[in-house]
Amino acid sequence: MRRIIQSIAAAVIATTMWCAPSFADDVSLLDGVTARAGDNPTVEAGKFKKDPPWVIGMSHFGVNANTWTVQVAHEAEAAAAKDKRIAKFILLDAGFDQKKQVADIEDLIAQKVDAIIVQPVTSTSADASIAKAVAAGIPVIVHTGRIESDAFTTEIQGGAEHFGKVMGDFLVKELGGKGNIWVLRGLAGHPEDTNRYNGLLQALKGTDVKIIAEEHGDWQYDKAKKLCETLYLNNPEVDGIWSSGADMTRACVDVFKQFGAKIPPITGEGNNGFFGQWIADGFKSISAEYSPAQGAAGIRAAVALLEGKELKKHYDYNPPGWDIEKVKKYYRDDLSANVWWPSELPEDKLKEFYAKK
Repeated sequence: MRRIIQSIAAAVIATTMWCAPSFADDVSLLDGVTARAGDNPTVEAGKFKKDPPWVIGMSHFGVNANTWTVQVAHEAEAAAAKDKRIAKFILLDAGFDQKKQVADIEDLIAQKVDAIIVQPVTSTSADASIAKAVAAGIPVIVHTGRIESDAFTTEIQGGAEHFGKVMGDFLVKELGGKGNIWVLRGLAGHPEDTNRYNGLLQALKGTDVKIIAEEHGDWQYDKAKKLCETLYLNNPEVDGIWSSGADMTRACVDVFKQFGAKIPPITGEGNNGFFGQWIADGFKSISAEYSPAQGAAGIRAAVALLEGKELKKHYDYNPPGWDIEKVKKYYRDDLSANVWWPSELPEDKLKEFYAKK
């Protein structure tokens, strides 16, 4: 009798383990991404569970804004194609137009997609549409830009303040706590630009490092090159440069080389073209990490929810900055300046999109 009871108990335990829901800690979204500490609600297991095949939609704030945003789209598409349970992946481009993003999300709701990934144009542009989607039973994953509403299902946020502070701390250390810097910001009004800048201000607080020029280069090479040329011609005496994006960093480095001037300490990020410059020219820098594979992480979060897994509402992506030795491990001389690291794109896709012509 005792053996029978033990056998039944074992069977019950085994069945319970088999049927137990997956918890938030079981889901790996992206290297360096962790659940936010403190008050962090749980999206309960099974709430959005649906049998495949699935249709997943994505509202991108602006695919062609720069080379990084293009790669985010590639990373999301590759991740979706890899999962055969995803029957269709619909990528819509808002083109930095708030009204277009609202219309795009409304379109995805009308198509009754199973999950929606949103990269917000601004901190408020998509709030009402996101709330409408969730009310319709569609989970919404937000990344690459925070919103003021908490109506979304889960978010994966690269810590923009952390990103900006990593760069700011580097400059403060290099300059010994005093000196004059230029600041190259991203797209005016975009939450990522605002929060990266706030991280810089945190780093400068209590120091004698002064901002003597501040311009928005929109994270674009061409615009930043013109800005840096103007800044240099107006006053070339600058001790360091804080750049919110690697395309802008590359532009400023090229300007200093164009004028035959010494390149001051300048911040960068994980762009292959910038890595090549840094290795070749040997200036002082740091690479803040902001992987375009956040696009793939959004797909994984959507899949986890549709599988019925438990997720946390807030996830943070706050990796440390890269030094020149780590950069050398990632740099690819056979690929163009337009690829960003770290990437999850398979080798064939890296060569398809980024092989040097």
